[in-house]
Amino acid sequence: MADLTAASLDVTRAHYMALTRQRRLYGGLMLLVFVLLLAAGFGIANDRNAGGFLPGLPHIFDFPADVISEAWEKRVNLPGHLLRALPALIETINIAAVATLLGALGAILLSMLSTQGLAPWPRLIPVFRRMMDLMRAMPEIVIALVLIFILGGGPVPAAIAIAFHTVGALGKLFSEVNENADLKPLEGLASVGATWPQRMMLGLVPQVAPNWFSYALLRFEINIRASAILGFVGAGGIGYELKNAISWGTGKFDEAAAVFILLFLTIMVFDQLSSYVRNRMTYGAAK
Repeated sequence: MADLTAASLDVTRAHYMALTRQRRLYGGLMLLVFVLLLAAGFGIANDRNAGGFLPGLPHIFDFPADVISEAWEKRVNLPGHLLRALPALIETINIAAVATLLGALGAILLSMLSTQGLAPWPRLIPVFRRMMDLMRAMPEIVIALVLIFILGGGPVPAAIAIAFHTVGALGKLFSEVNENADLKPLEGLASVGATWPQRMMLGLVPQVAPNWFSYALLRFEINIRASAILGFVGAGGIGYELKNAISWGTGKFDEAAAVFILLFLTIMVFDQLSSYVRNRMTYGAAK
């Protein structure tokens, strides 16, 4: 009996070691393929580059050094530059806030329509999920460029572009939250004749609202950065001011430094604020 047990253990150990070696072999091959693709892609990108990555690598810190140097020489002008850039910063925050609000509302609706047990039309769940996939796949800058061509430059195309992407991103997160909700309250409401909107509002929203709000706050941080980036393509906000300052080159780098400082402080403040609110909602006042 002992010999049979030892033999069985030896067979199991040998099988486990064989699987481990196979897994390591596959992992090594995948890593090798990834490195080869990375090297090939780098070569193609470097050949198509106007300059060259390796020759330009020693100069990578030249621009930041010029900005810091000029900002330090003209440091007495920084407070004035910060005040002048403040309206553009407020516009950027407004773009992010409007986009987050509209995107969250759209995400709530699509998440309900694409969750098993909640959707009023179960056969259309794959359709609504593919819609969210499409919205997530479209970069904000591409949507903004199309809308700027149609509507002209300004904050409206930026807000629409960010909201469109936010619907897909938040819709995916909200649907995952919905899948963990308890369906018994909804079944109880259905048994007394409640309509679908009533079941969602009274049975689902109280369970998932804290998680929805937490994800929306996190997305708001991301949208502030996105709205700043879209300013480079003419969508308004502080990114537009930064683009103008950088485009002028030497002589305007102190203004660019002021915009960098203001943008960094804003993102840091909202990051800390949203983290604090999320922690309060998750852990309560004790945290």
